[in-house]
Amino acid sequence: MRTPLSMLLLSPEAMTAVDRESAESGIDSYGLMVRAGRSVAAAALKYHPGALRFVVLCGPGNNGGDGFVAARALAESGATVAVHLIGDAAQLKGDAARAHADWIQASPQRPNELTAALSNYRPQAGDVVIDAVFGAGLSRPVPDSLAQIIKAVEEAGLPVLSIDLPSGIDGNSGAVLGAAFQAERSITFMTRKPGHLLMPGRAHTGTLEVVDIGIPERIVRAAAGPVQENGPLLWHEQTGALDAATHKYKRGHLIVFSGNALTTGAARMSALAGLHSGAGLVTIAAPEAALAANAAHLTAIMLRKIEDAQALAGFLEDRRANSFVLGPGFGDLSKARDYLPLLAQRNLVLDADGITAFKDTPQLLFNAFAQGETRLVLTPHEGEFARLFPDLSADDSLSKVDKAIQAARRAHAAIIYKGPDTVIAAPDGRAAINAHAPPWLATAGSGDVLAGIVGAHLAQGMPAFEAAAAAVWRHGDAGFRAGPSLSAETLTHHIHPLSQA
Repeated sequence: MRTPLSMLLLSPEAMTAVDRESAESGIDSYGLMVRAGRSVAAAALKYHPGALRFVVLCGPGNNGGDGFVAARALAESGATVAVHLIGDAAQLKGDAARAHADWIQASPQRPNELTAALSNYRPQAGDVVIDAVFGAGLSRPVPDSLAQIIKAVEEAGLPVLSIDLPSGIDGNSGAVLGAAFQAERSITFMTRKPGHLLMPGRAHTGTLEVVDIGIPERIVRAAAGPVQENGPLLWHEQTGALDAATHKYKRGHLIVFSGNALTTGAARMSALAGLHSGAGLVTIAAPEAALAANAAHLTAIMLRKIEDAQALAGFLEDRRANSFVLGPGFGDLSKARDYLPLLAQRNLVLDADGITAFKDTPQLLFNAFAQGETRLVLTPHEGEFARLFPDLSADDSLSKVDKAIQAARRAHAAIIYKGPDTVIAAPDGRAAINAHAPPWLATAGSGDVLAGIVGAHLAQGMPAFEAAAAAVWRHGDAGFRAGPSLSAETLTHHIHPLSQA
């Protein structure tokens, strides 16, 4: 199944290449600008029909050109419009200069202001601000003059409609470059940028609308890279349908390692999530001291005494034990390091304490899984990521996607870089940004549930990247179904079959 255009993500550089390719193929670039600007004007009138004045803040590039077109269309509709430009109108070039000239030509016949300096804008009650300053192409901090306007607009509580991406947001990383508009709504064209999905860009974008302005789909697809939004089309071909003759071992045997007697809950949540996610068998492997605490809470999940590496080696003689989760509530970092070499030929989800166990010797972990197909899935949050990949974490020149991809290559693992904008990455450079998750998933034990879902997918034979991406989406979906009052214990009961994704 072909990925819809709306799921593709184009970097600002790739979008520039799309614009260039469109012009070279004979498409009228100014015609595209006119369609873009008019779509912005239509949205402004649709969502703010009672505006006393539309204030269009324009930048020196094509984003500003879209703004001039929008201003003219709004004026032609009878609205009161004020245009403010950052920089000198005489320095405008190409389509932006033409759009400005058309705006000036239309202005004298209507009671509208001509183009004024950006610094002259003073917010007024009843204003609706159309942000056409920089869009997604900014890669440096906004100038002080714009930062002051952003602050004034925010303090006045005025609605902002941004063209492409709120000015001040990095289109690649979603980072705030000094200051950024908080848009009520953003209008972008053809498809989205990573900065629309990555935080804090996503929070600044508001409601996002994607408008088709007529660029041929083939040109957009040719420029798209390996980064997409996470969704069922990324992994639906890998889910597999269980045939009528299947048995429990064909659906995989997932083993979750338990911590000591006082920290068994995390492992049980992972195990229960694995069971609800389709694993044929789920076993908790626990030290003797934790057997009674686990046994008191288990029914369909099996229990096995695994006290040390020697006992684990004996258990692993059964090759049907094909997928493991190590880390939730585990506690014993030394034992985690002892277990690693024994698990290197199996599918392993390393979470929480399992990650922390290798903070001083990450290369030991990476070397263990360096050969063959990807069998390791790492699920770090921000702090855990910094423990395994301190140099990548500290590199502010890299986006979260860049960091995740480089980490995946280094570790030869699928990476689930958790957060409100979870990124899933593979060693081959593929990556997905997940937006399908509610904020109330940020609760104790939620990550343990996610680890169990990943483990179940690996047990059933899904490749590591697809298993991770599907688990993140399914985890978020369960969160939506559970609602704001969810707890990790109740979350597992809202995991629905992948066939319903």
